[in-house]
Amino acid sequence: MAAPLVTLRDIALSFGGTPLLDGAELTVCARDRLCLVGRNGSGKTTLLKIASGLIEPDRGERIVRQRTAIRYLPQEPNLLGFPTTLAYVEEGLTGSDRSGRARAVLDHLGFQGSEDPATLSGGDARRCALARVLAPEPDVLFLDEPTNHLDVPAIEWLEKELDRLHSALVLISHDRRFLEQLSEGTVWLDRGTTRRLNQGFKYFEGWRDRLLEQEEIDRHKLDRKIAAEENWVRFGVTARRKRNQGRMRALQALRMKRREQRRSVGTVRFSENDAEGSGKLALNAEGISKRFGSRIIARDVNLRVQRGDRVAIFGPNGSGKTTLLKVLTKMMEPDGGTVVLGASVEMVTLDERRERLDPKVSLADSLTGGEGDHVTLGGSTRHVVSYMKDFLFTSDQADTPVGVLSGGERGRLMLARALVTPSNLLVLDEPTNDLDFETLDLLQELLSIYSGTVLLVSHDRDFLDRFASSMLVFQEDGRWVEYAGGYSDMIAQRGHGFEAGDALEIEAKPALRTTKKSERTKPKPKRRLGFKEKYALKTLPGRMADLEATISDLRAALADPDLFRLNPDGFKKKANGLEVAQVELSKAADEWLELEALREELEP
Repeated sequence: MAAPLVTLRDIALSFGGTPLLDGAELTVCARDRLCLVGRNGSGKTTLLKIASGLIEPDRGERIVRQRTAIRYLPQEPNLLGFPTTLAYVEEGLTGSDRSGRARAVLDHLGFQGSEDPATLSGGDARRCALARVLAPEPDVLFLDEPTNHLDVPAIEWLEKELDRLHSALVLISHDRRFLEQLSEGTVWLDRGTTRRLNQGFKYFEGWRDRLLEQEEIDRHKLDRKIAAEENWVRFGVTARRKRNQGRMRALQALRMKRREQRRSVGTVRFSENDAEGSGKLALNAEGISKRFGSRIIARDVNLRVQRGDRVAIFGPNGSGKTTLLKVLTKMMEPDGGTVVLGASVEMVTLDERRERLDPKVSLADSLTGGEGDHVTLGGSTRHVVSYMKDFLFTSDQADTPVGVLSGGERGRLMLARALVTPSNLLVLDEPTNDLDFETLDLLQELLSIYSGTVLLVSHDRDFLDRFASSMLVFQEDGRWVEYAGGYSDMIAQRGHGFEAGDALEIEAKPALRTTKKSERTKPKPKRRLGFKEKYALKTLPGRMADLEATISDLRAALADPDLFRLNPDGFKKKANGLEVAQVELSKAADEWLELEALREELEP
């Protein structure tokens, strides 16, 4: 094994209360591809800053190999003191080709190089900072949320650029697809300490769940109870993910229904007879046009949305997604065409910047409107603290002012407010921004059981694949085309993916095989279920029921406080049996879900 470039040992840091980091460690070797994961507020950014030498820990040591070049991408870069974006990116570069390299990276990220940094928006400043850390190709790159404010063409360019670099990478990101494409190792920061998996993010969630299950068993062995709130926050996500498998199959059925409603793939009109039989109309737009000066946002856009549809508006930055969303929901008037909302539509919106939260109001009052301590959800009344726990808040946070919440917590609060408000049309602009993976799972679950219609704007490819029943995709000259299914379905129908600066032409082009993603979206050949697969589908439910009964019996036995004292060998045997049964149940459930999904795909 090569000598490490950067090493952190026994890192501890506290900001006056519970230690944020306590014994955290990190080792980065040449060409490492690591992702750093953990819940919002767990200290990921702080750990990267310590590794970059920007923060001194209370305890521990930082060791950097001599002549190791390190670059860190902050979430809030400072561009003051530079006359142009090119000058900012060139700083730190050496050699005769410094301008060429800097200009090339800036061009890919949408800059000319002559922009005044003082006039850039927050999103533009982050993209410029990304160009600055990529240009020198350092030995180690610490990237904190590099995909924020990037559209999909830019994200896919960044994936290829990072894959090409010889630099070691440590990534923090909430973009599952991005981490799956690049990571070869995972560092989990949890309760102040780190644990490492020598596999990419694709394998992280299963590994984490197994560790948490083992922790639960170990706690039983020591006869200690897990606090109810912590148990729900940490283990509820796993249960929800397994329940979501059925909802994912329901989404596939909805996508198929959407395909069958089309006259042809890639058009935005439904056949009139099919539309009448598909349920109540939520929204109907005909011949929509919108422009700002010479810039065309929409040209002759037609869209018909049925109640229960999940329609994603998708396109590169600057294509006018948010403007089109406002026109379709009648928050902005079109220049031409008509928009008709269905009868009795009650709309709730969640904007990208989440500006409508009063920082002085408590979390509980934000949900109740300051009237009482209950909320009404789905016709039933619940205590506000109970509802808060659904969104991973604790009871202690009920009186916390909104202004002190983190970005991810504010995102959860906005979702909670939106979903508790009576509605049948939910409008979401970049709902996944600043959300950790647990909250994204929660959002998917809540939206999957939402009975109304959803219109959303998002660049999160994994979320679109999990959630969207159709996508309205930007083309050149203000044209928009609707595709059935999520992001991967749309790519398969188009026949190619997106490149940075891609005009997104309507006409199908030859397939572009420039990313690993494009390879994975090739349609698989049809086949039939084999005898063993059919037999497993038939017998696995009974085996899972037997395992669940065994687990229930073992848990009941281990709950006896006298068992360990009177029969330690028996306690150990039952605890080991419980562990084995849980692992077997998890494997059986995963196998059954995969086979069931395959059966529904292959059989008409």
